[in-house]
Amino acid sequence: MAVGRASYAGVMDAGTETKPTAHDATPEPRRIPAWAPVLIGVASATLGLLPWLITGMRLPLQNLWATDAAPDEYPVVLLPFSQYAITLIAALIVTGAAIAGIVARATSARLPRFGTAAIVIGVVAVQVIATVQTSIVVRDGLQERGESALYLAALVAGTSLMIPVGVLVMLLIARAPRAGAVIGLSIAAVAFGPWINGLVVPFGTAGTTELAWLLDVTRWIPPVLVGAAIAWGGVNTVGRVLAAAFALLALWVAPALMTAISSAAGSRVLARHPAEMLDYGAGVFGMALWIPDIALPPLIVAVAVAAVGLIGRAIVTRRRRSAEQAEPLP
Repeated sequence: MAVGRASYAGVMDAGTETKPTAHDATPEPRRIPAWAPVLIGVASATLGLLPWLITGMRLPLQNLWATDAAPDEYPVVLLPFSQYAITLIAALIVTGAAIAGIVARATSARLPRFGTAAIVIGVVAVQVIATVQTSIVVRDGLQERGESALYLAALVAGTSLMIPVGVLVMLLIARAPRAGAVIGLSIAAVAFGPWINGLVVPFGTAGTTELAWLLDVTRWIPPVLVGAAIAWGGVNTVGRVLAAAFALLALWVAPALMTAISSAAGSRVLARHPAEMLDYGAGVFGMALWIPDIALPPLIVAVAVAAVGLIGRAIVTRRRRSAEQAEPLP
């Protein structure tokens, strides 16, 4: 009987040791309240507008304005509608959406059901309200001319197009596998260039020589971010390799495209000649795309940052595996 009781006790002890307890179980992360994701979207989109908010939000000078007004007499608008601010408008919208995507991915385990959709609603609500408010104010102040209608329609169409682009960027960053997230992050990195420049030299202000060095620094932020995104995503699958290639392509093509659009749209001489404006923009795009001194340095920086990041990641992974293999068995 003693032997039987001992054997029974041993079996019971063994069962007790292998049975998981409440302390061993990993606690589920605390869920974010159902109303919070909408506020995350609203806050992210508002933060995206920051380079414009700090200017005081006075409508930029308009060539087709109906009355003579001083700069401080122009109305307050939520977006800088101007042919000279096209790239800034795109940067404000895409950057705000990208911030929302980063927050959504970082808090994915804590988001409630349909949390990502709620964040999208918050982002889009702010950006649509900003577009509508600005459109109404500009429409009411422009001259009653066909050129005014065309000018406003072009700005509204361009802004409206960027809102779904921002949503796509946000969803790629928030929900896609790493390859898709790298694509979204690379687009956001390119948009971040004019966004950060808008903070350094707010739109409508004259840059000073004291800030020239800072602008020289900020121009390297997009390639560094692209390289960091590639390193984070990795290149160990076909999809991730293609995503890295897309990121470098975006870094090469997008700045040239933004330069071409800004140069063509900002020319008052070509404003009445759309065909000539298009030809001029195409010429600027070709020059910005193929001049080595302009195109190569950002690509080199991005590749170097990606290489350093990938090497560092491989070293850390190898050391972690070696440490796990060296641990004695319990």
